Amino acid sequence: MKACDMTCSGLAPAHVRAIAPYLPGKPISELARELGLNEADIVKLASNENPLGPSPLALAAAQDALHDMALYPDGAGFALKSKLSVKFGVAANQIVLGNGSNDILDMAARAFLTVGTSSVYAQHAFAVYPIATQTAGAQGIAVAAKEYGHDLGAMRAAIRDDTRVLWIANPNNPTGTFLSWSEIEAFLATVPPTVLVVLDEAYGEYLPPAERCDTAAWLERFPNLLISRTFSKAYGLAGLRVGYGLGSAEVIDLLNRVRQPFNVNAPALAAAEAALDDSEFLARSYALNSAGMAQLVAGLHALGIDTVPSKGNFLLAKVGDAARINAELLARGLIVRPVANYGLPEFLRISVGLARQNTRFLDTLKDCL
Repeated sequence: MKACDMTCSGLAPAHVRAIAPYLPGKPISELARELGLNEADIVKLASNENPLGPSPLALAAAQDALHDMALYPDGAGFALKSKLSVKFGVAANQIVLGNGSNDILDMAARAFLTVGTSSVYAQHAFAVYPIATQTAGAQGIAVAAKEYGHDLGAMRAAIRDDTRVLWIANPNNPTGTFLSWSEIEAFLATVPPTVLVVLDEAYGEYLPPAERCDTAAWLERFPNLLISRTFSKAYGLAGLRVGYGLGSAEVIDLLNRVRQPFNVNAPALAAAEAALDDSEFLARSYALNSAGMAQLVAGLHALGIDTVPSKGNFLLAKVGDAARINAELLARGLIVRPVANYGLPEFLRISVGLARQNTRFLDTLKDCL
């Protein structure tokens, strides 16, 4: 075979070459370069970031940690795990840290999936589930959505003998749908112990207090449960990338075997540890999101636009020709998230921003319509 007949890309496994890469929200700097706009005039409501920024305590801790940036971080994350252990009533060996919660999801796939196995996830669920599945060479089983969310009965029926992982996001991204915890708890009791259930709670801090649940207390009864959470959303640390997983000691041990060394950097560890102490900031983030969500829902409905009820810090709006409207919003310095790649071509996902940002979005959208 001639050298020109074999390319580097051809050496990769077919299941890797077939992956459609994850598409992040457009950065402000990129839009400014593309359209010659002033960065200060651009509003980004695309990536479910906290419009308040980071916790002041977290910011100070991260800045202080920079003085030791020549040293490797604590690969075991002892201090952060210690705080999480107390907060959730689990042992330190039941916690794994990740470079964002995406890292936790990827670890789960690499530890439990391989060629000849399968994973189950809902239609319109987070794009990382099928990507992580495909990266491991496993087959993804997408179950039709029920009212834009998870159909647990259909997902249970979709489990096969070769199924090793089942993914649930609650609240779900990008649709914002929410399942009652009693539904999920009852569902877990029906899942075979040979299937790892990954419960993605990235947006849990945005739930009303009455609707929150101590799911970590379920771990003793469900050793095949892995809970994934993040500091990227309500805690405002998306740029530092730090998340964590809670599970049985056996599951966490397996994830640590595939975890990259020093996967969470020192400023991120310090910031996350400090953020756990900033309950006032977390309360402000929740209150701002609740008010902003009400503002967006009322404004969109006043424009005759239907929305999907959301429990996250974002909202799906059915605008019709979403590609055209998204392009017109971009031209006016507004970044939201088109979700055609999720099978929702008529929708845009809008992250909740500050009141003035929400107002600008609604006024601009009215012009585009």
